Amino acid sequence: MSSSKNRKFHQINSSTPEGYHACAIEIVRREDFSDVTYLLEIRHPMIAKAAQPGQFVIVMSHEDGERIPLTIADFDRENGTITLVIQAVGKTTKEMQRDCLVGTPLYSVTGPMGEPSHISNVGKVVCVGGGLGVAPVFPQVRAYKQAGAYVIGIVGFRNKDLVFWDDKFLQYCDEFIICSDDGSVGIKGRVTDGIQRAIEKHPDIRELLAIGPPIMMQACAETTRPYGIKTTVSLNPVMVDGTGMCGGCRVKLGDNKMKFACVDGPEFDGHQVDFTDLINRLKRFSKEEKLAVEKWTDIPK
Repeated sequence: MSSSKNRKFHQINSSTPEGYHACAIEIVRREDFSDVTYLLEIRHPMIAKAAQPGQFVIVMSHEDGERIPLTIADFDRENGTITLVIQAVGKTTKEMQRDCLVGTPLYSVTGPMGEPSHISNVGKVVCVGGGLGVAPVFPQVRAYKQAGAYVIGIVGFRNKDLVFWDDKFLQYCDEFIICSDDGSVGIKGRVTDGIQRAIEKHPDIRELLAIGPPIMMQACAETTRPYGIKTTVSLNPVMVDGTGMCGGCRVKLGDNKMKFACVDGPEFDGHQVDFTDLINRLKRFSKEEKLAVEKWTDIPK
């Protein structure tokens, strides 16, 4: 199936726009998946060469902008580009949605950061992406398949209009399951329904990787726990410096063991993550984030 017919596409040639510094990190392609979700492909040969599945970058759109961590959704070493898929939920990501157009530069992109995914031929592996998490799980899908694993891809969306990258997943998945809340595409239900279906069909599944909202990753971990399937989740807590110095991205594992998502992660054992603590930490600045959006919205553009 194809889900791209109603999207907006933008493309640029390789020349640097007049007035931009030669070292500007140029946006070479943009694709809008929905009114809040958009893709930016940026030219950065050094990061593209070094990037591995599971890693992330920290982006500043302008000199006075916020530093935000974004998981690398794809990379092309030959063309020297990396791909980011972003959801406009806060002040910075909304501002980027408005201003980050083809031909405009980003102020800085730092990375690749974090520990790469541990990819090998593990036999049968399930890769799960929910909503925006569909994009960052794609590099692992491709890497597992290239390593010789049997890959079962499971993705979840609210409805068929929000589906993206199904064609990319079909290239590398031996089996592919789409789940939708309303049943308008694939099977009706959550990604956990897809996981359960995969386990019933393949009792020899060795590993599962899940990326998406914390509540979704928690549900995935609880679904696999009774079967003893190794389950990895990719976390994106509040992060400032990305070097382990600020402590903002602390993750509690097991019996009060603390790790930092920026240097120890972003991937962790889903059966060990304290999701209650993680979700509460993600809510710490919700009031300030809401006020920032309201203030930015009120400023004449």
